[in-house]
Amino acid sequence: MDKEHLIEKWLKDELNDAEKEMFGKLDDAELNENIIDSAKHFKASHFYKLEDFNTFKTQYKSLKTPVKKLNWTNPLLKIASVILIGLSIYFAFFSDPFTHIETLAGEKSSIELPDHSKVELNALSSVEFNTKNWDDHRFLKLEGEAYFVVSKGKTFDVKTKSGTVTVVGTQFNVKQRDNYFEVKCFEGIVKVSSDTISRKLLAGDTYLILDGKFTQGKIVASAPKWRDNWSEFEAMPIREVLSELERQYNVQVTFKNIDINRLFTGGFVHNNLENALIAITQPMNMTYELSSSNLVIIHGK
Repeated sequence: MDKEHLIEKWLKDELNDAEKEMFGKLDDAELNENIIDSAKHFKASHFYKLEDFNTFKTQYKSLKTPVKKLNWTNPLLKIASVILIGLSIYFAFFSDPFTHIETLAGEKSSIELPDHSKVELNALSSVEFNTKNWDDHRFLKLEGEAYFVVSKGKTFDVKTKSGTVTVVGTQFNVKQRDNYFEVKCFEGIVKVSSDTISRKLLAGDTYLILDGKFTQGKIVASAPKWRDNWSEFEAMPIREVLSELERQYNVQVTFKNIDINRLFTGGFVHNNLENALIAITQPMNMTYELSSSNLVIIHGK
């Protein structure tokens, strides 16, 4: 028996026992009972007519909570839809494809690029590169110092504020600090360009611009010493040596009665500040003072 016919018989009070049981199992039976008081005139009598049941159906349906449908002609809904679609497109296609990695004072970091080339960052250095189009354009920006082992492939460019290094597959070190730009080639061939000075370096060649002056030299090492926690210098102004000390130990260095352009040859370790200070000051006939945890004073004699 269908539901409407069952309700119709219920209103007429014509249900038998089996039909009453079926009526009691209806999911809206309780609702029907609650509105019976307002529908007593529908109960069967000697003058009850079927069209009265149709009237009851209209009342019954009006009591149900209507389901609201979205009106897509509403201008606000249209605007919200456009914004949502726009944001989806932006994050899918225009999100920042650049990777930026930097080190703190006294920190070093190793990075593997998308083509499996490797970069080792020295203290207080950073690199930035685009991962989205790396296969077509192997290019990164460097601030500070880094050692590169480049996989063979298309041209590989390292751009700094002081100049650009271009290679195909090789091993080299780039150091760019204030008024200091140095490239050391350990394997393969490196092309270096800075302002009007361009050179092609072979393994063992160095390229240095310090305070605007260019020099070219030789090395015998197979990799930069800083990777083994050792900073090495050859005829370098003491100010550059102490600047590197600041980066490796996160200290501040001040001077008293010394010539900061005096040349230093030697090196210092990265894991013991007192030993590093001794290695720097004793050959230069200087002394040092640790006035606090992050302040070093260098005295001349």
